[in-house]
Parts: sequence; C-alpha cells; structure tokens
Amino acid sequence: MAKGTVIQFRRGKQHYHPRHFILDFGCKTKEEAQKLVGKEVKWRSPAGKILAGKVSSSHGNKGMVRAIFEKGLPGQAIATEIEIK
Repeated sequence: MAKGTVIQFRRGKQHYHPRHFILDFGCKTKEEAQKLVGKEVKWRSPAGKILAGKVSSSHGNKGMVRAIFEKGLPGQAIATEIEIK
C-alpha cells in the first residue's frame, strides 16, 4: 500500500464537489498519475471509521489525482494521510 495526502476538495470558482477530492501520491508527471486510475483509496478517521473511494483520473500536469468517495470526507481530512491499494 502506498501512502498519499489529501490536498483539497475538487472545486470551481463558485461550487465545490463534496465527494470529489484531489490527492497527492508523490507522482512527478501526468503519465505516472495515469497509472493510479481505477485503484481503490481508503481514508481512516481519527475515530477509526474507514471511508473508501476510487481514483477517477489525473488532475493537472504535476502528478495529482482525482478520487470520488462513496460519502464525502469531512473538512478535517484535508492535509491528512490516505492509503491506496
């Protein structure tokens, strides 16, 4: 399992998507990030609850990825650790 970081909600100028998140797994290029598409990600809350999601696409040119979760993560999840299988 690789570890990554939750960066931010997927958002636009006026709207944010509560189930979509931008994640960083240390990829340097868009091509490296494309290899993670379709993988499962899991975030563990401080209380021990696990929220699962799936990597949907790469995001930008710097190796970030987008993930869609079953339920939205809380705001406290930003800048915390996440695992990918």
